[in-house]
Amino acid sequence: MNAIEIKNLTKSFRGMYAVDHLNMTVPVGSIYGFIGENGSGKSTTEKLICGLLVPDEGEIKLFGKDYTDAGRRVRVGALIENAGCFPGSSVWTNLMMQAINLGLEKPAEEIERVLKIVRMENSARIKFKSCSLGMKQRIGIAMALLGDPALLILDEPINGLDTDGMRIMREILVDVTQTYGCTVLISSHILGELEKIATHYGIIRQGKMIQELSAKEMEGRCRVFVALKTKDMQGAKKLLKEKFDNVREEEETLRVYDVDDTESIVEYLLENGHAVSEIKKNKIGLEEYYIELMSQKEEN
Repeated sequence: MNAIEIKNLTKSFRGMYAVDHLNMTVPVGSIYGFIGENGSGKSTTEKLICGLLVPDEGEIKLFGKDYTDAGRRVRVGALIENAGCFPGSSVWTNLMMQAINLGLEKPAEEIERVLKIVRMENSARIKFKSCSLGMKQRIGIAMALLGDPALLILDEPINGLDTDGMRIMREILVDVTQTYGCTVLISSHILGELEKIATHYGIIRQGKMIQELSAKEMEGRCRVFVALKTKDMQGAKKLLKEKFDNVREEEETLRVYDVDDTESIVEYLLENGHAVSEIKKNKIGLEEYYIELMSQKEEN
């Protein structure tokens, strides 16, 4: 069973498509990285799934049933845009108000549970306005986790966080899926961080899903390359292009794509008077894969 199944989903504003006949599948237990440029339709799609917007047409299923089903709606927790907390109230008070609003039994115990998940059990009495950005994002996730949802929807939760904040957020999301069995749909522009935790990806452009794939599939499609440096970069580049199909100068190195035989490249350059000062094998990451995919779409 899939946590989310979307078919032909459409939403327009003033005659312009924000979501354009979108199809999407999020497997149960996955961390699904939802990727796209600003204005591509990510937030609108998430709001449609959460019932905050009404679609023009299309179908949304949550755990096999229509998203309007009350039994499915209570299984969804979301953090869209911000936590919506009262600045002058403590973390505990804000969570208690939300727990009461949700009609939860034993709200104090539930608050203790979610604060532990987000690593804030010792910060319950701090006023929300005194919290750092990273803490506020974690409070928002704690609020979304009240009631033990099976699906967590997060809109840009790591944007603006420092390195330590992003590390903590990664640990929380992995813990939520592996320990509590929650499926996570997360949008983010920070693809390097997303790559560290996502099990599946959906790439959206101009409201349309252009590619869905698992992390394993993405790794298989990411091209290998040999990166090297020489004293005469331009001369070496010209020489390599005579033998190899795809040679580029990127990030102050020469990259020979779709080749992983470093020894033959070094020998070839040495035979032609170019000593290699640095060489290594690598693979393009999620960010480069995304940029390359986008450039291909623009060309088409």
